[in-house]
Amino acid sequence: MNTPQSSAPINLGRFDLGSLRLFLMTVEAGSLTAGADRYGISLAAASKRMAELEAHVGHPLLERSKRGVVPTPAGQTLQRHAIELVAQLEQMALALNDFRHGTQGHLRIWANTSAFGHFLPTTLARFSALHPGIKVDLEDVLSEEAARAVATGVAELAVIGDNTPTEGLHTLPCETDELVLLVPAGHALAVRETVAFTDALDHDFVGMNRSTSLMRHIAAAAGACGRVMHARVQVRSFDAMCRMVSAGLGLAILPRASALPLAPALGLVLRRLDGLWTRRRLLLAMRDRQQLSPPARAFVELVEAGDAPR
Repeated sequence: MNTPQSSAPINLGRFDLGSLRLFLMTVEAGSLTAGADRYGISLAAASKRMAELEAHVGHPLLERSKRGVVPTPAGQTLQRHAIELVAQLEQMALALNDFRHGTQGHLRIWANTSAFGHFLPTTLARFSALHPGIKVDLEDVLSEEAARAVATGVAELAVIGDNTPTEGLHTLPCETDELVLLVPAGHALAVRETVAFTDALDHDFVGMNRSTSLMRHIAAAAGACGRVMHARVQVRSFDAMCRMVSAGLGLAILPRASALPLAPALGLVLRRLDGLWTRRRLLLAMRDRQQLSPPARAFVELVEAGDAPR
């Protein structure tokens, strides 16, 4: 259906925040059905909202096909500005809600699992001591999800692996750690101080979701050797990885800082790896530093000042 085009000025007051959110969800999902599901309304209601939005703009916003929807040139323009607008309105609502509940600000961070092993607990402890009135909202997600949350304004900051696409985002290093091999103390490889990566690949592994930045890194290194890492068990946390290794279900490769507190109590030892790039960086990602809220800006400054762990 073609949307009538009009030369009349667009009435800014007629833009509906809910419809803009629905539009962004639809574009991100690539489907009006999926967008409606994410927004929590029926497909018929979503179609009506999109038709009204297109009529108001005076141009088609979505190009529809059997494979889903993509934004038209007008839709791309709306998407770019709607991301900014929705993000700013949500930040405003959160900030005002914080004051209603007696807090002095709201820090929203989405981060990958590696960040929860060492960087975030120690950095947030320091941050909270300096800013006790600021409420912290954390989400444990994949690096790509964290980066997308920042790009769409859902979160202000993301902590991600350095092999994560960051187009349109500004990043700064926030922690560097070493990947190590985790093995039971009685394992044949435990007698070596350094284990060849190819030798480790002869054994089963305990890993995380294959789409995590850590597992992608290991899988790529195995592929470069013409090998495949056999993940016998997949879990969602480093704590669970350590416990599965302790139970004899496989070996694991994880950051030293995350494994070190757990290994001794579980009868595990850490061994260096040869043949794998073990230096791993976490990045702090943001959209536009100048538009960060005061709590987010204070967190970035803490990291830059070197008061956060590296």
